[in-house]
Amino acid sequence: MDQKDNPTPPAESASGAQANEQGDKTGVEGQAGGASPSVWELLAAARGEADRHDPEPAAERTPVTPPARRASGGTVAADAPAGDTPAKSFPAATPPAARVAPASGASKTTSTPTPSVNAGVAKAVAAKPPSKPPAAGPVVQSLPDPSVNQIRRWMVWGSVAGFLVALSAAMARFFLPRTIFEPSSIFRIGFPGDYALGVDTKWQQQYRVWVVRNSERLFVIYARCTHLGCTPDWKASENKFKCPCHGSGYDSEGVNFEGPAPRPMDRAEVKLDAEGQVVVNIGKLYDWPKGGTKHFDDPGAYIPV
Repeated sequence: MDQKDNPTPPAESASGAQANEQGDKTGVEGQAGGASPSVWELLAAARGEADRHDPEPAAERTPVTPPARRASGGTVAADAPAGDTPAKSFPAATPPAARVAPASGASKTTSTPTPSVNAGVAKAVAAKPPSKPPAAGPVVQSLPDPSVNQIRRWMVWGSVAGFLVALSAAMARFFLPRTIFEPSSIFRIGFPGDYALGVDTKWQQQYRVWVVRNSERLFVIYARCTHLGCTPDWKASENKFKCPCHGSGYDSEGVNFEGPAPRPMDRAEVKLDAEGQVVVNIGKLYDWPKGGTKHFDDPGAYIPV
């Protein structure tokens, strides 16, 4: 066959492709007005923001796709990989270096799950059978508490209760006045005719006094030894008062005559009330100091009979 009838397509295709690329470059430079794009335009075109920041009106933009450019050169464009955008528009001023399609599979990694996918996940979670509760272990029956432990427990609680009661009583006592409750210092002992001659010890335990009556007077001796303050005893067989502490002795009228006692025992004030009863006041005493003045004859130290 002749060479005219069987031309060589590869050589023509290659030459045609080169011519098309040169034509594209010339067309791009012509559209840009002979000026190269700025850095801001290149960055904006690479980020896909040329439509937002391009100062040129939208009517002058011409979408250029690689398949269309190859078709104009006599070649067939290859199919876009699965998952990529088949055709993406670029501004007319975008250089060929910035017209780079995203890598294969990029759209898959940045995709957002659709509501149908979320619904399928929820159904799968709902369809999952609930987990079975753990099997119950063997039942262990505890033995009753021994009586020894119960006794110890009662002892502990009893000790705690006793401590709290004692503490409460101490606190209550703290708020009460610290006084000594003693019998009144003024009291009645009856009528003078109730007493015979001699010493009467009827009021010794209650008021610590002796009532003495002789042929002339009635007086009351305060039962306190003048040595160290002990209470003497009346010895009727010996007709004297004898101190059990250090042996001091007093006669029937309370005057010392033996032992370490320095002076006679004191006498309480006595007087008659409106009814004629003897009223004794141990708050007021009459004494006879050693080497001093005798007060046993003062008014109030006795009652004449």
